[in-house]
Amino acid sequence: MRAIQVTRYGGPAVLAPVDLPDPQAGTGEVVVRAEAIDTIYLETQIRGGWGEVFGVTLPYVPGGAAAGTVVSTGSGVPESWLGRRVVAGPGTRGSYAELIRTGTDRLVPVPDGLDLRAAAALAHDGVTATGIIDGVGVKPGDRVLILGAAGGMGTLLVQLVHQLGAQVVGAARGAVKLALVRRLGADAVVDYTEDNWTDAVRAAFGGLPVDVLLDGVGGALGTQAFHLVADGGRVSSHGAASGDFATTDQQSTGSRGIVVRGIADVQFEAPDMVRLAGKALTDAAAGRVRPVIAQEYPLSMAADAHRAMEARSIPGKALLIP
Repeated sequence: MRAIQVTRYGGPAVLAPVDLPDPQAGTGEVVVRAEAIDTIYLETQIRGGWGEVFGVTLPYVPGGAAAGTVVSTGSGVPESWLGRRVVAGPGTRGSYAELIRTGTDRLVPVPDGLDLRAAAALAHDGVTATGIIDGVGVKPGDRVLILGAAGGMGTLLVQLVHQLGAQVVGAARGAVKLALVRRLGADAVVDYTEDNWTDAVRAAFGGLPVDVLLDGVGGALGTQAFHLVADGGRVSSHGAASGDFATTDQQSTGSRGIVVRGIADVQFEAPDMVRLAGKALTDAAAGRVRPVIAQEYPLSMAADAHRAMEARSIPGKALLIP
């Protein structure tokens, strides 16, 4: 099979197309022929040198989720899985490949009528976005600030929060991304590359503080946004696209009663992952939410997909197509 392999950490050029032996399904496993492969920013960071932090050893095939069709099953796997359209969900390793081996505990059936590309685009971000919303408990009337609102997950969060009847301010960079966020249901948009962007957020909320901060960026921007949060507010600090998670004043957080959820709170075991993925796929099939697929790359051009993600040039998702 064709796959992408990394033999040394570095820039996008280390993503090398290779021929590897076809995987064989073991006990409790299946092999999925991928039709669309999810990409997330974290993969660029692992490729750049974060591998040991996430238990990755060289050489490795990147990727953690894809959508396709089950083409073979191992012992102990019901024959009913054979030929089914599925998502090989988060926790699957080595999805930058034509064939993917995964356990049945990571399989999520794709509803009839939902395109496999849309299913792949929801594989990570649909799970995480749904889990974030459940965790912070967004309510009608909440003032919600979303950082990284034009990214793959940010675009889903904008839609989900809007549907819950909250007031949404989406923060992103550049006119194209801001226009997209507005179309998806944000009540106001703010460019966080501009000076005094936090003043624009305050103005959008009529001078009132933020009830819920959904931070998919981290770093200095996340720290600045944290200071906009009301006493008793809720924060999800789940992203480090800037290179680092936001820094919060722990003493201030405790004295002000702010509840902070971090990246560990959106790392789900298989049963919860399957439940959340199933809900995201069902919502998409029913038209309640739609992933924004901005670009599709042939699998062999995975390096170009990583370059685009690192350049922040993609509004929404990038997929790899074998």
